[in-house]
Amino acid sequence: MTNEFTFSTTITSFDEDYSPAESSRITTNFANLARGARRKENLRTALAMIDDRFNDLVPGDDPSRGRYTVGLDIVSVGLRLSADGEDREFPLLEVLRTRIIDRRTGRCQPGTLGNNFSSYLRDHDFSVRLPAVNASQTEFTVPDDFGVLHGALFKHFLTSAQYAELAPTPPVICISVSTSRTYRRTGSSHPILGVEYRQDELSLTDRYFAQMGLRARFFMPPGSAAPLAFYSGGELLEDYSDLQLVATISTMETFQKIYRPEIYGARSVAADVYRPNLEEQDYARPAVAYDREERGRLAIEQGQFAEEHLMKPHGERLRHWAAGQTEAVR
Repeated sequence: MTNEFTFSTTITSFDEDYSPAESSRITTNFANLARGARRKENLRTALAMIDDRFNDLVPGDDPSRGRYTVGLDIVSVGLRLSADGEDREFPLLEVLRTRIIDRRTGRCQPGTLGNNFSSYLRDHDFSVRLPAVNASQTEFTVPDDFGVLHGALFKHFLTSAQYAELAPTPPVICISVSTSRTYRRTGSSHPILGVEYRQDELSLTDRYFAQMGLRARFFMPPGSAAPLAFYSGGELLEDYSDLQLVATISTMETFQKIYRPEIYGARSVAADVYRPNLEEQDYARPAVAYDREERGRLAIEQGQFAEEHLMKPHGERLRHWAAGQTEAVR
């Protein structure tokens, strides 16, 4: 089936003038900031937070703490499907690509691709398919093929010519730790990533990202209140430079301070044994407001969009193709 679909990519600069494309998920971190009457103020504040955090973490002697700025591009990936003689495109995923700009020298260095991760199909799996499967179950049930299609499409994109043009290194995605898991500090540490944690068992999100070929590690960077979850397609400690890791941390920790301030804005630092808690009251409230209830509601709507425009017309042949991909690697 590979000759029946291809990928398209569009790159949009994420700056204070950014406006989401019609195909962007509204619940995406960067798209959510660019809404409402305070959109420019929101974007300007978030970008300043990213730069401040980058310069705080960067190695070296920079008394001004203003040498670097982080450039951000939104990479939108479309899935082009051929059916009945017509080509149709579905918005498959969006990620962020970082750039590291040295104000002193004018040099711009490539960062990493991934960072934030947005997917209508993931919304469908978690907000439409999983609830439907469990509607008549007495115990929580996860289908055996949960995430297989999503993972196969993602891995196929990583082998495409489009990905090779976008980034020379495997993707790194950075998100919040799970509130359903307990994390224990290990004896390992990294000068940029900080102290490493391990969790008691894999979360459903961990297993979902594993279908995408991404392995989870958990680190609490210097000056952070809680560990972050890093999902990497390569070797996290070997494949990326210090500045690339700093760009990912500063970008994604900023988003988490906005969206999960109870965890990442907490005034007490995560202990050796740590359980994230969204009921925490002692935390720094961000300058950018965010509506989590709206995000939950929209995730369902966006999952239904994927059901209507991708899974109903193309789901059967896509699942057949994905099953063949899984068999091929066994």
